Amino acid sequence: MKQIWIVDDDEEMGRAVSLMLKLLDCETRHFIHARTAAQTLLAGGQSPDLMILDINMPEVSGLDMLEFLRRRKEWKDLPIIMLSSEAADVMVDKAIQIGADGYVMKPVTIDELEKVMAQAFYKHLYK
Repeated sequence: MKQIWIVDDDEEMGRAVSLMLKLLDCETRHFIHARTAAQTLLAGGQSPDLMILDINMPEVSGLDMLEFLRRRKEWKDLPIIMLSSEAADVMVDKAIQIGADGYVMKPVTIDELEKVMAQAFYKHLYK
């Protein structure tokens, strides 16, 4: 069973995404702050199979977290999907340029989530 971490300061959105992922036979863990997710990773012992990052969060944005993860060799190949209410092409381009494997808009559907996850896993399977 895949372990998916959701990093989103919106608790309702985190619960909704978590429920969709459970319907897709995934285990989930929801973090409200990117800093807490980063500390959990750095503490060792736990690492997700895929991470879903909200772009707009207080203190540490999803883009900041994405940059942090891509700079570290132990997580440079971790599949990461960005989740945002921003549809601006410049934001999507920036996320992809930094290293995001996919980008979905809020509110996300289970079909969209399943598709982008499959693409992210496939991309890292054949790297």
